[in-house]
Amino acid sequence: MLTSIKIASFLLLLTTLGFFYGIIPRENILAFMSLKTLNMSTTPTVNTTVNSPFDVLKAGNSIFFVESTDRMKLPALVLCAVESAARVYKDRPVAFFLKGLSDTNTEELVKKHFPTLTPQSNIYFFPLKFEELFNNTPLHSWFSKINTQQQSFWTHVSSDGCRLVLVWKYGGVYMDTDVISIRIIPKQDFLAAESATYSSNGVFGFTRGHDFTQKCMEDFVQNYNSKIWGQQGPLLLTRVAKRLYSVPHFSEKEDIMCGNVTVFNPDRFYPVPCGEWRKYYQVWDKLPTFDNSYALHLWNSMNREKISLVPGSNVLADHLFKEYCPSTYEAILRKEITYH
Repeated sequence: MLTSIKIASFLLLLTTLGFFYGIIPRENILAFMSLKTLNMSTTPTVNTTVNSPFDVLKAGNSIFFVESTDRMKLPALVLCAVESAARVYKDRPVAFFLKGLSDTNTEELVKKHFPTLTPQSNIYFFPLKFEELFNNTPLHSWFSKINTQQQSFWTHVSSDGCRLVLVWKYGGVYMDTDVISIRIIPKQDFLAAESATYSSNGVFGFTRGHDFTQKCMEDFVQNYNSKIWGQQGPLLLTRVAKRLYSVPHFSEKEDIMCGNVTVFNPDRFYPVPCGEWRKYYQVWDKLPTFDNSYALHLWNSMNREKISLVPGSNVLADHLFKEYCPSTYEAILRKEITYH
């Protein structure tokens, strides 16, 4: 009797399953069955040059990074800077323009070079083409006449020009590749004071076609001198800001409004001054909170000793990498090469 009841129950179960199989669309059943497999097998999307820069950047709220050399083996600090920006600005495109990237680069090649960046779906990689970028801008006449081989500090000068054009043409925020983002910058049109008297060009942001970036490009051409370090960089932004806005010296920890432009006080991006850059690679008795900062400039240009991060060393940079660019940090910790 008990056996008969079990058999009857089993047949009823089969009949019920068959009924639901018949009324539920087969594609829905397959979708449900394959969902776990799909999630397990899907690889991160890498954004290469399928879309044009305008298609990606037209909203005017992008974060820009520039690599004006041909190198594709990027240091961990560069990867950390880009990763941290992508994590902080999750809903905004992070555009990385690289001179060493060509139109023929495939998605797999980008994955090979930047394995720690590919999980971030809002990072876009574009080839940096000077002629194309400078075309139809105030810098085109300058670029078409100069001999790049005869320019002092050409790598830096070309980068100075590119960042101005990108922000002017598309709108958004430019950051150097040694700047670690820690929280969202609350203003659109802003300059970052590096000290009491100088504005930085390592971080700045403006809406598309802003008068300040227009004036900067005009000054770039009129007062061009590649033999003076920073002439087209921080010195340029400083003199244009003084001419347009009469920016006073910073004496307090407050930001300054100059018309519709915010000039952030040095603590916002430079809480560790240039002359104290080694502090990023030292152990602190008490870790700073950087509560008043939006990003941190690690002064890589000053690091002529090529001091690099040692994971687990407990230095300040070790903590910053661990918190703000964990993918890059984990790759270093596992002693994996962060580029190939």
